[in-house]
Parts: sequence; C-alpha cells; structure tokens
Amino acid sequence: MTTEAARFEAGPDDALLVVDVQNDFLPGGALGVPDGDEVIPVANRYIAAFTRAGRPVIYSRDWHPADHCSFAAAGGPWPSHCVQNTAGAAFSDELERPVDAVVISKATRREADAYSAFDGTDLGEKLAAGGVTRLLIVGLATDYCVLASVLDGLAAGLEVLVPTAGVRAVNVEAGDGERALERMRSAGAALIRTRLRGSTK
Repeated sequence: MTTEAARFEAGPDDALLVVDVQNDFLPGGALGVPDGDEVIPVANRYIAAFTRAGRPVIYSRDWHPADHCSFAAAGGPWPSHCVQNTAGAAFSDELERPVDAVVISKATRREADAYSAFDGTDLGEKLAAGGVTRLLIVGLATDYCVLASVLDGLAAGLEVLVPTAGVRAVNVEAGDGERALERMRSAGAALIRTRLRGSTK
C-alpha cells in the first residue's frame, strides 16, 4: 500500500498542508482522535523540512460557530467542537508554527459543513498562485478531513503525498482509516513511509 522513500526533501514546487491538529481533535478533546497526538512529532519534522527549503506550510482548522450544523444539538453527527476563539479550536501548543505560516479556516458558517481544506476556502487559489504542483498532507483525521482534502487536491490536478505515520483515524466503524487510505491510493495519492533528511525515524 505504501511507497518506500529512504529520504524526503521538499522540492521547489511543493507545499505542506497540516490538517486540523487542534486541541479538540487530540486525545482528551471534545472529539478526540485515538492516538491523534502521535501525528505531532511527524508533522513537526515535515514542517521543519519545508521551512528549511523555503516552501509553504499551510495549516487548516475547523472554525465553527457555536450553533454549527454538524453539532448534535443542531441535528448533526458530532459533539460540539472547534468553536471559534475557544481553547478547543486552537492548534496544539506542541505543533510548530513558522511565522509565515498560512492558516485556512473551514466550516465557518452555521449552515454548511466542510471536511476538505479546499471546501469553501481559497486554498486552491493560494496553491496555484504559488506555483505548487505537489502537496504533502499530514494531520487529522485520516477518514474525514484528511481524506476529503486529499481527494480535492487530486481533483485540482495536484500530485498528493500522504505520509502514513503523519495521519490518524477516528474509526467510527472499525477499519475506516484503512479504507480511507486505500481510497486515497486508488484515487492516485502516494502513501509514503519516509525518513526525513537528518532524521533517524
């Protein structure tokens, strides 16, 4: 399922997308992803690599109003989470944030949900304006926002890479994460195991 890569270096047309590494999606959060905190050191290594290479690092976040349609109180499938300007919506303090990082907020309107970082945002335009042709994606959760972002990136004509160590799944149903990875692969994404230059992992 994965493509081996002994080393990874950010290229001149690459960008990194870090999906929804927010407190409410980490263990103990309102909608915690099991082992979700394990993506943080992996994400940080990629963030450092892209920063060294002078390539864009983009962070997506759920940024919901308090009465968002996805919340159970409004008839949606999820508990209240990532409400705008709350501690739960903040990025993890352990996640590295370059000073020039771009933040993409999604699902900001009460009446519309959005899993993909491309959905209802200007992410596609930003990538095109920067000449990005290859997008590496890490974050949470494999079977929802990562999957949707990968599929939209591919639909936009980008080459998409997903380091399997850098994503974790909600797994509402057993195996959802593995099925999501297979769907990404079948759609054309490259699932990779990498050892970053200068890293022993």
